[in-house]
Amino acid sequence: MPTPPSAFLPETFDPKLPLALIAGQGSYPQLIARSARKAGVPLRLIAFEGETAPELVASFPEAQRHTVHVGQVGKFGAGYAIMAGQVTPRRLFDGLRPDLKAAQILLSLKRRNAETIFGAVAGEIEALGVRLLDARAFLDDHLAAPGCMTGGRFPVAQDCIDHGVHIARECARLDIGQGCVVRKGTVLAVEAFEGTDEMLRRAGSLKAGDSLFVKTIKGRQDFRFDVPCFGMQTLETMRDSGIHAAALEAKGVIILDKAAVLETARSWGIALLGFG
Repeated sequence: MPTPPSAFLPETFDPKLPLALIAGQGSYPQLIARSARKAGVPLRLIAFEGETAPELVASFPEAQRHTVHVGQVGKFGAGYAIMAGQVTPRRLFDGLRPDLKAAQILLSLKRRNAETIFGAVAGEIEALGVRLLDARAFLDDHLAAPGCMTGGRFPVAQDCIDHGVHIARECARLDIGQGCVVRKGTVLAVEAFEGTDEMLRRAGSLKAGDSLFVKTIKGRQDFRFDVPCFGMQTLETMRDSGIHAAALEAKGVIILDKAAVLETARSWGIALLGFG
């Protein structure tokens, strides 16, 4: 039997069936598109107005792409779908333009956050007979790996790492966010609705040296959506905020353009650790 193109695909995955890429911002959807095409999987694109990178949209023939506003369910014409890329958080509350089906979904929710909204949309997608894939599919080589990924000895003591991991996991369990910044037993900042970069800037404004950024997954993470990512933009924010160490949950956090991120981190003196 041929080797499957990703360990995160279902055993029954049929590479001949079209895959609908539901694409938000950044390089994440572009990485998936590149890897899926390399594996010979036929692709369709569902793009979000004002969110999906124009170059990704342009890489699809007009007949194989469909653009919707954030909050609309869209059309599939595929056997599988995969969600990739962030949607501007405020759009979940301000500027949402739901179609009738999405409006019905939103009205049924008692809590409205990324998990509940995208979870409900995921349920609707699968109700249409389209299997929603693990969002790590095709990105096996871009996941955080155990140990110090930038080489050498990680500069933060184990007890501080353990404290940061505990705080991050508790925040994730409470559905506050999936990241935090700690320093020697003190919590400097936790991630909430504002996102990772804003949290890092707040922590950096305290000018506390030897701080550690921790990014984790939820205890019951639904890997079909809202999978935590770490990329060049976050690395730049760490540098600008004076934070020189990060611990990322291994096999759970996606490092976008991993080889380039690790090389840049080494050149900037930023240490990246995979834990779990």
